[in-house]
Amino acid sequence: MKQEPSAPRQKEPAAERTQEPLASLQYLYGKPTAKAVFKRLPEDFMVDEELGFELDGSGEHVCLHVIKRGINTVNVAKKIAKFAKVAPREVSYAGQKDRQGVCSQWFSVPVPIKQELDFSALNDEQIFVAKQVRHGRKLRTGCHKGNRFTIVLREVSEPLAVLSRINAVRQGVPNYFGEQRFGHDGHNLVMAERMFAGEQIRDRKLRSMVISAARSYIFNQIVSLRVAEHGLAKTLQHEVFMLSGSNAFFTDAITPQNITRLVEGDIELSAPLVGKGDKGLVEEEQHWLQPYHDWCQGLAEIGLKTERRMLRLYPENLQVKMPSSDSIELSFSLKKGCFATALLRELVDYRQCENSIARSHDEDIAEQ
Repeated sequence: MKQEPSAPRQKEPAAERTQEPLASLQYLYGKPTAKAVFKRLPEDFMVDEELGFELDGSGEHVCLHVIKRGINTVNVAKKIAKFAKVAPREVSYAGQKDRQGVCSQWFSVPVPIKQELDFSALNDEQIFVAKQVRHGRKLRTGCHKGNRFTIVLREVSEPLAVLSRINAVRQGVPNYFGEQRFGHDGHNLVMAERMFAGEQIRDRKLRSMVISAARSYIFNQIVSLRVAEHGLAKTLQHEVFMLSGSNAFFTDAITPQNITRLVEGDIELSAPLVGKGDKGLVEEEQHWLQPYHDWCQGLAEIGLKTERRMLRLYPENLQVKMPSSDSIELSFSLKKGCFATALLRELVDYRQCENSIARSHDEDIAEQ
């Protein structure tokens, strides 16, 4: 039986979009009661990038496996560029990693075949070049398979309450974009509001970050509305499916064949990354997007095409340890583009260490 549409949603006040952008998002398993401290030490958040392919060992690009601590990806790339005497834009990487943590990732930089550089000269208290390998192509954004995380939560108020949720989150959590996407105190969303009101952002990198933040915010809201009204298990009459491991998507009815493909992991449910046109938007999603019409229109005018992102995040090989009576260590892998904090928020009401937030904010301001 066809569900009657609910009353039209009111336009969301702009001010609510720029304050604590994750605070109002729905929890799939209810808000956790346990509390914990996150990122007290850099070693409490460790990330290992998984390329998922072999480097060929020859070519005009040198790929560097870098372990960094307390420095962001962009600043590492600048140091590599200066050492290799190339423009910063010539240094590429698969994805950005958090400043506040110990993270390993791959960079590539063009170096003539007849020239040999020893990048271990860059090693200091923030950077360690673990390996350098030649490759025929530069690394491009998103070329990696995913990331392996090791996270330590400290001062956990109710360890058993956290552990009792582990099996639930193994079944997946809402694939929200994390707070890093929106800047300190939602600063990127404040700038998005000004940009859509007509203010020009001349810095291309900053403009790209602001556009991405706006699009990610809308995605989060749509996922949250779906969780509130349907959860993530119930399917709509028509769904937009994504092919697993691909950005390709298609709209189809819920059929026994599609249910089988979902169970087998061949296809996944998705939510929209809005852009130009309504391709791939089902009726209920169009209804949910009404309060964000102004931002959707702004993103369309920029020329972005409508894309999709998987609705649910699945942690792979999730393992748990208790180093002490009030600390919990989690290790798991996520596909590229997924945020570990989306998993954490379903497990525990965490508080990020104030010192790390302040350092991050000060450096972000300096870079902008």
